Amino acid sequence: MPHRSRSFADVDLAAAYAYPTDRPWLRANMIASLDGSAWWGDRTGPLGDERDRELFQLLRGLADVVIVGAGTVRVEGYGPVRPRPEWDELRAGRAPVPPLAVVSRALNLDFDAPIFTAASERTIVLTTEAAPASQRKAAEARAEVIVAGREDVDIRAAVDALIARGHRRLLCEGGPILLAQVAAAGLLDELCLTLSPVLLAGDAARILNGTPLPEPGHFGLAHVLTGEDHLFLRYVAKNAQGAGPTPSGT
Repeated sequence: MPHRSRSFADVDLAAAYAYPTDRPWLRANMIASLDGSAWWGDRTGPLGDERDRELFQLLRGLADVVIVGAGTVRVEGYGPVRPRPEWDELRAGRAPVPPLAVVSRALNLDFDAPIFTAASERTIVLTTEAAPASQRKAAEARAEVIVAGREDVDIRAAVDALIARGHRRLLCEGGPILLAQVAAAGLLDELCLTLSPVLLAGDAARILNGTPLPEPGHFGLAHVLTGEDHLFLRYVAKNAQGAGPTPSGT
């Protein structure tokens, strides 16, 4: 059936973005300007609006774990995920919030920051054997540390370790370097992309920032939601279709 857009306000978002129940599923949530910039002034916040922030929170509420790169944690000033009243039904039978899983090769992180000290669900750090011993010790005091790779984080091994811990509904919030690694590893089942109605030019990265993929990743459009001026797009990987959420907005 041909796809058609629906208004953001007219959709049951929890149903539209439901995870599959029969397999692990890795979704990414990103935003881009009309000309492809993944941020403005090093931050993504200026690209969004109230509806984008609502979707951001909903996707967190649906997830078992939120994966994010260390650079994004530093630049965006990440804090711990906070419980929200509207998540009570979404998270029935699970912890009130999903833990953050921070991907960091060298553990160049502030382990005295609230993301580690004030998290109600212990933050996870995905790192390497080559990480400095002093930083590894500091991380272990504040977080659950998973070693996945020698010099660089092996994203597939990291994701497998998260799934083995029961985190089957995975949400990647980037940044672009991490998302490029996820896509290159063939792990991206779904991309939720907010298209922001602005032009920026400049040299900001695209939502994937890395070496060219071994071969193009092909995705099918699951739905389009319209906001006031933003578009909310959900794409499912062609090799994941039939295993994932039923496409909506058709």
